[in-house]
Amino acid sequence: MNISNIKTLGELKASGYQSKSIKEELRRNLIQKLKQKENTFPGIIGYEDSVIPDVERALLSKHNILFLGLRGQAKTRMARQMTELLDEYIPMIAGSEINDDPLKPISKYSLDQMAAHGDETPIHWVHRSERYAEKLATPDVSVADLIGDVDPIKAANLKLSFADERVIHYGIIPKSNRGIFVINELPDLQARIQVALFNILEEGDVQIRGFKLRLPLDILFVFTANPEDYTNRGAIVTPLKDRIESQILTHYPKDLDTALAITEQEADIDKDQKAIVTVSDLAKRLIEQVAFEARASEFVDKKSGVSARLTISAFENAISAAERRAIVNKERQTQVWISDLVGIIPSITGKIELVYEGEQEGPYQVAMNLLDKSIRSQFAQYFPNPDQLKKRKASEAKDENPYRSIIAWFDKGNHVNLFFNIKDEEKVLNLYRVDGLQALVKKYFKGANEKESALLMEFVLHGLAAYSFISKKVIEGKIEFKDLMGSMLNLGRSYEEEFDEEA
Repeated sequence: MNISNIKTLGELKASGYQSKSIKEELRRNLIQKLKQKENTFPGIIGYEDSVIPDVERALLSKHNILFLGLRGQAKTRMARQMTELLDEYIPMIAGSEINDDPLKPISKYSLDQMAAHGDETPIHWVHRSERYAEKLATPDVSVADLIGDVDPIKAANLKLSFADERVIHYGIIPKSNRGIFVINELPDLQARIQVALFNILEEGDVQIRGFKLRLPLDILFVFTANPEDYTNRGAIVTPLKDRIESQILTHYPKDLDTALAITEQEADIDKDQKAIVTVSDLAKRLIEQVAFEARASEFVDKKSGVSARLTISAFENAISAAERRAIVNKERQTQVWISDLVGIIPSITGKIELVYEGEQEGPYQVAMNLLDKSIRSQFAQYFPNPDQLKKRKASEAKDENPYRSIIAWFDKGNHVNLFFNIKDEEKVLNLYRVDGLQALVKKYFKGANEKESALLMEFVLHGLAAYSFISKKVIEGKIEFKDLMGSMLNLGRSYEEEFDEEA
């Protein structure tokens, strides 16, 4: 059908066009995509076997949808992508405020137009991108905002009586007729407003300042909310919740690889940064692990959640930290070092809500602890777990402990300072000073090149500090690694004596 040739109601009828509801439209187009094995929600990662099938079932059932989940779980993004399941264009009566279907008009304006012009009534074609509306629920949202109100200025300009239906100024919901309407954070909406929504869902009635209009609005409603048990801001009134046919639980990435794919897709990295900075898989995994540690931390409010935006922002900050250092040192290329991850602290503190104990610790200290826990968790994936060594007999541990020479070097009073703005070659030289560090990396990563080896050497120092074998202090401008006991108690005990006592 060539829509450019259809400009009147008569031409539309002659074309054989048949009206269908938006839910029928979504259902038909979804079935087509499923038959062709197309991805119905491109760019949504980690929901392939959970949320996406639930949404597809809901749309096939012609249901209104409630997404229940914590922040940063792609709830709104999925709702926005539903427009791709709509027909590319649909007809409406030109000038209609509520997108009247030319074959099934419901507003007085459209009925009057058809009475006056008949088959010559002009029609307008609406693109699917224009059939989406979204409203963030806040306590100040009114019935007038959502449904409508009497417009005295309109009445005066048109010289209409207030008893005339034409004085009504429609709200965002009637204007979303034949489209998708999303209300984000539904519990924040006052209970009386939710009751008004319930009336629309149940009866199709719109009541505005004494006008009781029977407007059978054709809308797919999509609501988003935190789980009720997790929020003190409000709740979804039971009658409304009962009328939302499908309630779908969203979730955070269930594994590190899924989280990595999301960050890789969403991070906004400038092409100039890509030319200067390389990011190892190790650095990426450490950043992602921070979010997993935060979601399990006793200092972080689990009711608020830890958004995927934390790791996206942290990834961008880590690259920028390396880029800044390269610019300062006039280096053409560099990599993200472990010490550069101190630069992601602002991304952590800005993305987590702390419980009382966390507030006592302070946001900076909590963020540093999360970074240390991330290093600790990932360290055991690359090198022998230091905790396992502590549990062995002393005689066995001395022979098998791969970190013995490194820790002994620090026990002799040696230390390493890794300055944040140090040149790469100077950092590498500092790392090579530590006895046994290079040999350890070569033992477990025989195929690593010079750059990878240096990064792993630095990782070992951070890992041993995370397992409390050596001390690490983040001082302004540098990270200092020293003997653990010497720095804590100023005692001269050797590593072997301490290890014997622990064993």
